[in-house]
Amino acid sequence: MATFGTLSDRLTETFRNLRTKGKLTPADVDGTVREIRRALLDADVALPVVKEFTAKVRERALGDEVNRALNPAQQVVQIVNEELIAILGGEQRRLQFAKNPPTVIMLAGLQGSGKTTFAGKLAKMLEKDGHTPLLIAADLQRPNAVNQLQVVAQRAGAAIYAPEPGNGVGDPVKVAKDGVEVARRQQHDVVIIDTAGRLGVDSELMKQAADIRKATDPDEVLFVIDAMIGQDAVNTAKAFQDGVDFTGVVLSKLDGDARGGAALSVASVTGRPIIFASTGEGLDDLEAFHPDRMASRILDLGDILTLIEQAQQAFDEEEALKVAEKLATETFTLEDFLAQMQQMRKMGSMKKMLGMLPGMGSMKDQLENFDEREIDRTEAIIRSMTPAERRNTKLLNGSRRLRIARGSGMTVTDVNQLVQRFDQAAKMMKTVARGGVPNIPGMGPIPGAGRPGASSKRGKQQKAKGSRSGNPAKRAAENAGIAAQAADAPTGSGFGLGGGGAKGAPTEADLAELQKMLGRG
Repeated sequence: MATFGTLSDRLTETFRNLRTKGKLTPADVDGTVREIRRALLDADVALPVVKEFTAKVRERALGDEVNRALNPAQQVVQIVNEELIAILGGEQRRLQFAKNPPTVIMLAGLQGSGKTTFAGKLAKMLEKDGHTPLLIAADLQRPNAVNQLQVVAQRAGAAIYAPEPGNGVGDPVKVAKDGVEVARRQQHDVVIIDTAGRLGVDSELMKQAADIRKATDPDEVLFVIDAMIGQDAVNTAKAFQDGVDFTGVVLSKLDGDARGGAALSVASVTGRPIIFASTGEGLDDLEAFHPDRMASRILDLGDILTLIEQAQQAFDEEEALKVAEKLATETFTLEDFLAQMQQMRKMGSMKKMLGMLPGMGSMKDQLENFDEREIDRTEAIIRSMTPAERRNTKLLNGSRRLRIARGSGMTVTDVNQLVQRFDQAAKMMKTVARGGVPNIPGMGPIPGAGRPGASSKRGKQQKAKGSRSGNPAKRAAENAGIAAQAADAPTGSGFGLGGGGAKGAPTEADLAELQKMLGRG
């Protein structure tokens, strides 16, 4: 997440400096803790939270668990990871639903914090889980707040109760109370009340929010806070906790470029768990908040579990099974590739998905330069082909390729590159499906791929002998690949302790190859 970019960079660099230490001295620990303190303060984490956090890290880092560790530096990172999880709330906390519907969820927060947009996101998420939410427009102060919620509700496909026009007209307490009764009569099992905010904390705001809470007796009061407001987050959270109280926190705008200290402060200061994180402007950009996964992202250890969950939601299991069976018996076609790309599109931003892989923090520039539109260009080329051409690329002669290029608004070179890379990928997938070892041009067989127990001696012999290709350019490329395999591979974890990178982390070449597969090189 962009919000934690600076903090993640600072912490990663701090831990990288430890990797050469065979044994940590008290001076090493003090220096590391000092850098962690600076990084947290620069990220706008509240001072009391920083003091408590660094004190615990220092105490544990000087303890026996580190002194006896085989790799003290990695042990320190593990301690920091565990303490980060602790200040982020420890364990994940889910929404609490009422035993007798409807479950009433009240939203509170300052104006501009993202309450209305979050209401739509939450409604859509709940609908996916089989609930029937009703949105209640109780923000009757902000200009066009009711209209905005109506638009959001329509986009989310959710029902809405908005009897008053707003813009200063209507009683928000009555609207909220009547809305709950409407939900009960119409058998909506969840009610989401969007309340008014202010530019700052004031007594009028608190009284109205407290009156709505008293009138509706909500099961959850979610405090929505802008993750980009820094130190003010703590003061605002305390004011709402004293004036209204809340059961959980929602962090909005986590995709912003701020320092993100609010996320590391609110849960610790208020003792209330963070339940949701809003990670974009789209209605699907809402995640359940997992403290352990967020800590992993901050430390550049990746977030594979969230990536898997998103894939499971986006990919059709039956369709995936059909593709797997087809690979084993038939040929993987451009039609299959198009179908897989369309399922990947459902997962959202490719940059966001790649950012969840371990070690990607060190490749931010490459990620930023990754062109999401390549998927559209690739799809345009494939859709410009006839069904027969998609099934058999051998039909693509010069005139056909020219027609496809014109039809897709691309060049013949773009078409040629896509077909060439697709043919290579199809051969590789066929080899894997048959239990073989795929051979990447210029790299040789993929290390560790293929059947279990495959002989490693042959691989060593190939490395020793080098390439025998008669083509000088190809021979040089293959020898470079062999030399790269023979070199010491970086090990360790995403924070760069075992040689400067995450084991299995994607390289610049991997990103470039992915970019090529999706479209032009």
